[in-house]
Amino acid sequence: MEYEAVIGLETHVQLKTRSKMWCGCANQFGAPPNTHVCPVCLGLPGVLPVANEEALRLTVLTGMLLHCDIPRYAKFDRKNYFYPDVAKNYQITQYDKPSTIGGYVDFEFNGGISRVRITRAHLEEDVAKNFHFERTSGVDFNRAGVPLMEVVSEPDITSADMAYEYLNALKDILVYGGVSDCDMEKGMVRCDVNVSVRPKGTTELGAKIEIKNMNSFSGVRKALEYEIPRQIEVVSRGGKLIQSTRRWDDVAGITEEMRTKEYAHDYRYFPEPDLMPFTPTDEWLADISRRVVELPLARKQRLMQDYQLPAPDAQTFVWDKPLGNYFEGIAKTAKNPKAIANWVINNLRAKLGESQTTLADLKFAPAAVAELVELIDSGKISGKIAQEVFSDMFSTGEAPGKIVERKGLAQVSDTGAIEALCDQAIAANPGPAADFRAGKAAALNFLKGQVMKLSKGKANPALAGEILERKLKA
Repeated sequence: MEYEAVIGLETHVQLKTRSKMWCGCANQFGAPPNTHVCPVCLGLPGVLPVANEEALRLTVLTGMLLHCDIPRYAKFDRKNYFYPDVAKNYQITQYDKPSTIGGYVDFEFNGGISRVRITRAHLEEDVAKNFHFERTSGVDFNRAGVPLMEVVSEPDITSADMAYEYLNALKDILVYGGVSDCDMEKGMVRCDVNVSVRPKGTTELGAKIEIKNMNSFSGVRKALEYEIPRQIEVVSRGGKLIQSTRRWDDVAGITEEMRTKEYAHDYRYFPEPDLMPFTPTDEWLADISRRVVELPLARKQRLMQDYQLPAPDAQTFVWDKPLGNYFEGIAKTAKNPKAIANWVINNLRAKLGESQTTLADLKFAPAAVAELVELIDSGKISGKIAQEVFSDMFSTGEAPGKIVERKGLAQVSDTGAIEALCDQAIAANPGPAADFRAGKAAALNFLKGQVMKLSKGKANPALAGEILERKLKA
């Protein structure tokens, strides 16, 4: 019997706010342990939470970016459990009335567009971080109370690779929207994986196994690459899978059982009595809607359509949003946007990296790139000369046309002058000339290179090739 995987993901994302969810302590990574804390963070008796409005805004903004519905009534709940990282012995979260419901993420996968539906994106608080040493353990409450959004997917994912691509697409959307920096190394994104297997062609879900606290997308993929075959092997032998929670051992490359799975009623959810329900107004929602941005996939498709860019170039501009904005600022009125994309990606980006500068540091106006491309397309300078001109542009900020004029770099297109150079090249290289006459077409490129060398790069290469070919065939 053939089996298939059914996967749903719960992605926890720290929101990009200055302060924590319920208090004014800084939402900042890397501070000494227990320095960004207060009585609210530490769950001391008598304290009251006050909701961070920006966190509420970012959660609703996420809902808009993910095509979710935004209910006009949402509330917070207490999720009760005892663990050292939760000083109150409960976590404030959203249970049956979340801030957003429904939605979907579209992303590229296997040469097409796949869609994973979103169940909900709800708001909660992060918990503290436990540290385990040789003989003792410690708890750092700097992270406790940081605004945390949980994006829950429907079980629409069918493979480890699909899970990986979905997570990257979700991260790109959240970064694009300014919702989170999604810095994996700082623990800003963590993921719980729910996976089961069932016979192909059936609709009933198998026993759900949860893999907890994955802190990298590659880890999620590797864990699923192990866990899916493990489950299939168990059921293929006639064994029975039990709903449980497992952990991923990245060193050993295996999942290990932690406990049998708890259910929602084990957490004794009940409404948070210290926080009022959240009822967004039309005006408030309209204000947030103005922060909605073009999604990465939509931008890639538009760049390919509007500017005839190949997919890799468009993807580069999606990943590097400032560079993409810079390109579009030039390309909107340019005759050859594809050539401009080549110069921005292959030349400008390289120069910025070499000089450790940014787009804001450029000495020349964006229109200078279009001018340089126009000089090449019109035949006034060669591609090789253009490299020299661009280096001068980058260093001095001088316009490319003025550089060409000042340094006498204009391309030679005078037929008589190029014919004389071709005669010199043929006379000085009888071997390659004979090779071309004998049918070796590649020899022509060598001779053309000699013409360019004699002209110090100024000869029109297309015209030089035509003249060489005519002379050698005469």
